[in-house]
Formats: sequence, structure tokens, C-alpha cells
Amino acid sequence: MPATDAKGTLTAEHIQQFKTILGDTYVLSDEENLTHYGHDETEHLQYPPEVVLKPRTAAEIAAIMKICNKDLIPVTPRGAGTGLSGGALPHLGGVLLSTERMNSILSIDERNLQVITEPGVITEVLQNAVKEKGLFYPPDPSSRGSCFIGGNIAENSGGPKAVKYGVVKDYVLNLEVVLPNGEIIWTGANVLKNSTGYNLTQLLVGSEGTLGIVTKIVLKLIPFPKFDLLMLVPFASLEKASEAVSAIFRAGFVPSALELVEIDALKIVSKMVESTAVPVDDSIAAHLIIEVDGNNMDVLMNEMESIAALLTQFDAGEIFFADDAQQKAELWKLRRRVAEAVKTSGYTIEEDTVVPRAELPALIKGVKELGKQYGFHAVCYGHAGDGNLHIRINHPTIKNSHGNAEMTEALRALFELVKKLGGTISGEHGIGLIQKPYMTTVFRDANLYIMREIKKAFDPNNILNAGKIFDLN
Repeated sequence: MPATDAKGTLTAEHIQQFKTILGDTYVLSDEENLTHYGHDETEHLQYPPEVVLKPRTAAEIAAIMKICNKDLIPVTPRGAGTGLSGGALPHLGGVLLSTERMNSILSIDERNLQVITEPGVITEVLQNAVKEKGLFYPPDPSSRGSCFIGGNIAENSGGPKAVKYGVVKDYVLNLEVVLPNGEIIWTGANVLKNSTGYNLTQLLVGSEGTLGIVTKIVLKLIPFPKFDLLMLVPFASLEKASEAVSAIFRAGFVPSALELVEIDALKIVSKMVESTAVPVDDSIAAHLIIEVDGNNMDVLMNEMESIAALLTQFDAGEIFFADDAQQKAELWKLRRRVAEAVKTSGYTIEEDTVVPRAELPALIKGVKELGKQYGFHAVCYGHAGDGNLHIRINHPTIKNSHGNAEMTEALRALFELVKKLGGTISGEHGIGLIQKPYMTTVFRDANLYIMREIKKAFDPNNILNAGKIFDLN
């Protein structure tokens, strides 16, 4: 199967084999389900599979993969379907394999600060379960209330807390994985240090379901911080807001979250959720949401006061301090709903650029200039503390970047700018289907050759999420 459009034919015999493994209830081929599982949150793309399978165990997945590997049937793994790069789109048809029934937290080890979970557990559910034990799993993507921990593993997700605590890869200790040939392996050990051969665990994290299907996950936990403080800082200039980000870290502060939201995005989301928590008048260009956390309230108060004083150098407006849990929750609700709100308002194309944080002003300026050149409007928001800027694009006639020559040209110019600034084309959403054409912008042929050879070693028949990240041809 050297090319991504080559595949075996799914037959009635295969469907019967799948029903024998799973039972009739969990083998779906009606139009409604094929349509539902034929899209994720990527633009307005639709690729229905030929059948949807819902296994409950690693053994069931192994049996399915043995059949598909033998007969060259494409398999697309899927979690909650919240992805933004097309990683769960079954663009070759074949089998859509959903992990939604694998939704149990298997154990919380308070002695060793670890949790073992299945991939279909919602991220926020897992966070709340360990929080009840006084423990903390920090990675918190904006979709944490709906996304699955398995999908977070596939994309190496981050979120607001990544600036202080790191991303998913920093918490994954071990993985149970079903390989494309149906073999089941563990990638490592449930230990904090491991220098035993190649690190297969970290290789699987962020591999977007192209190398294996994760069926169990061992995560490191830390004690939950006792206190947190949150403030909202308005700026009359978007560039001043982005300049302030780097200054905060240069001054020696490490916030637990530092988010930037452009005012146009904030206006849209405030209207959508009917919130007046944040001022949105025309004198404001952007806000920074700054959070600190820890176990000493006096230390946190001093940090916040010092950060506030620093921000006066960047023409910050009147700072709003969230006084209680309700106000904090309101601000975070606005931030977490931004992506949904702006997409609904026509900003259907999203890019997930990341640059060294001091280069954010140049990136934002470049985005606005490219918008004028190529006839689109962009709103910017995201994890400014680690240089990860989400760019949402509204073009009057182009709603999908995938396969559109004009938008491909514009995005290639954007990614050339990102590379020039020392960044790369995805910080946490992955490459999937729609960012695939731009891999040559940031990688040399030698890099891509190594990646392709790794894919071939895991999946020589190229059946598992084929055509994502790169093509094997």
C-alpha cells in the first residue's frame, strides 16, 4: 500500500467478522452514523467512513486490526471528534474505530502519584477525579469538557496551563498500544526515569494515531495547588499586549496561565454566551488573562502586584482582579468558548502557529498584513505565554483551506513567516490532513524521510490513519 489512495475493499464478510467480534450493536453502517463520524471540528470537511466500529477492549481492537491489516482496509482511530487538523477524518473511507466505549479510569495510585486510564475518558472528568484525591493533571485544552484523554495523547495537547506545567508528553509514563498488525505492547514502564532503549512512549505521544491505537494510559500526577489568582488586563494596542508577554517572563515571573484574546474575538464570544464580565469597548484592542497559582497566598499576591506594576510600562488599562471563584469561572468560560464562537461567526479556518514568545508582536503584525494582502480577516487568541497563537481566518468566499489553491498560497506565506521567526506550524493541534502540505516549509527531506521510515516500521501496509501528517509515496 505505497500510496494513500490504495486500499482493500470492505466486504459484507468483513462486516460479519466485525459483528462476531463486537456484537451487532457496535457495528454501525447507517447513513446518520456515517455522517456523524465523517467529520470533526476541522473547518467544514466531511468524509464518511464505510463502517463505524465501537470496541470496548484492547483485545477487540487487536482482532479488528488483524483483519484490516491482512486485507488492507484503512482504519481511522477517533476519540471525541474535537480535533482541528483533520486527524480523525476517514478520508479514505474504510473503518472508523471509535474509542468512546473505553471510558474507565482504572486506578488512581495516591502513593506513587499516578493514574491509569482508558483513552475514552473525558479530560475534565479525569482531572476532577484526581482532584478529589488532592492531585493535579495540568494539561487542559479548551475542549477539556468534551475531548478524550486519548485524543490529547494523539495530539500532544497543551492548553493554558502548559506555560508553567508543560504539555501532555510531560505526564505520560507508559502506554498500552495495539499495533497495526494487531499485536498489543506496552511502550515503557510506570517509572519517572527510563533510559532503557528508544523512548517509544514519547514517540507515540503526538503521533496522531498513525503508529498505533492507545488503549491504556499511565499518567504522572502532582499535588493540586492550594490557591490561584486571576487578573484581566486590557490594552489599547495588540502589539503592546504581545510585547508585555515576554517582559513578564524576563522579569522572573512564571504564571500558571497567560492567555491573549483579541477584542474582536472577545466581542463574538461575549455575545454568544451573553456575558458582560469583560469590557469590550472600542478603546481596547486585546486582553491578557494572567493566572498565578501555588501554596502561599502572600507570595501570589506579591507576584500579581509586581506583574501589574510591570504592565504599566506597556500602556495597560485598568486591571480587573477576579475576586472569587465565580468571577474566575466566568473569565475562563469566555476564553474556552472563543474557538467555538468565532467558528460559528464565520472564522472557519484555524491555524495553530507557535513562535518564541518574544516574536509574538512580529507574528501578529505579519498576520494582519497577510490578511490585507489576501483579502481575509483574522482574529488572534491563544496561549501567549508559550508563544502559541491561534489564528482564526474569515474569508468572504473561502470556508475551507483544504484543497483551495488561493488559501494554500496565503497559508504558505504565513508559515514561511513563522519559520523565519524561529517557530513552527503547529503547537498543539497537530498536522493531520489539512496541514500536511506545509510540512516541507519547516522540515528538510531528511527529516521527512526519517518520519516515513518510522511509519513504515510500525505500519508497513499503511492502513492506520494513512495520509495524515505526510504521504508514503
